[in-house]
Amino acid sequence: MTQSMPAVSVSGPRSVDAFEAIQRLKVARNAVILAHYYQDPDVQDVADFIGDSLALAQAAERTKADVIVFAGVHFMAETAKIVNPNKVVVIPDVNAGCSLADACPASELQKLKARHPEARVVSYINCSAEVKALSDIICTSSNAIKVIESIPAHEPIIFAPDKNLGQWLIKQTGRDMILWQGSCIVHETFSSRKLRDLKAQYPDATVLAHPECEAHILEDADIIGSTLALLNHVKQNPYGAFIVVTEAGIMHQMHKEAPQAQLIAAPPEGACACNECPFMRLNTLEKIQSALETLTPAIEMPEALRQAAWLPLERMLAISRPTV
Repeated sequence: MTQSMPAVSVSGPRSVDAFEAIQRLKVARNAVILAHYYQDPDVQDVADFIGDSLALAQAAERTKADVIVFAGVHFMAETAKIVNPNKVVVIPDVNAGCSLADACPASELQKLKARHPEARVVSYINCSAEVKALSDIICTSSNAIKVIESIPAHEPIIFAPDKNLGQWLIKQTGRDMILWQGSCIVHETFSSRKLRDLKAQYPDATVLAHPECEAHILEDADIIGSTLALLNHVKQNPYGAFIVVTEAGIMHQMHKEAPQAQLIAAPPEGACACNECPFMRLNTLEKIQSALETLTPAIEMPEALRQAAWLPLERMLAISRPTV
């Protein structure tokens, strides 16, 4: 059972004193703030831990805090609750959803499973708790190759919900897979024409791309990897120039880790800020402060669903733990 906690408030104007108020509330609540790299810079700077989906799931699993504030999107906060049933897990804005998760309703995945009863279901972590519960194992872009290779070669695989990541995995592993036709609204917005124009303008720049991008974008990439892998490449080459083909929020950490690096955001097809996830950016300092004060919006789910979703998630976490 999730423990009950009273509301807590702090005095002072929210906007000016938000950082200080959040720090006081974290102490009062014994709370930890987990944030994805795709959050606004202010949210990243107030977080106790910043990571990609795998690192955040691992951080949620090992935290000793009583309260987890998850500055990410809904499926990430759900994941934290799945591995921490007795902790309070709140998300600053309950409307922070995910186009990938929305693209794969559990009822439709169940129908696909029924048509392929012999197949193992590997689901990208960008999915709902209900989809996780229908899966055999979960993966992230950091460990997807390892997860696919853990399944015996003779067993067919359904991969959901990201078709672009799935197509890239087929090329990397040689495994034929049945792909769910979902995609990320941010990673499908990049323009090949504009990317090639940038490459001509910056011929010495390394193109870094996330495997959620479409295949024609990945063809022009020098490095393809998870958000953390792309960040690490910049850290290891701090004086380089990089065209970054993923959600623009990662560039804040890239700049902090390698301030000398030249970072160029890959442009979307249209004249918009479409390389920023509109769902991720719903979280703000003010909403984090409110979540700590009121412990809402809280993530809850039936225990039977949590347990069913935990098993494939635990299989992923077990594969990703270092061997000793």
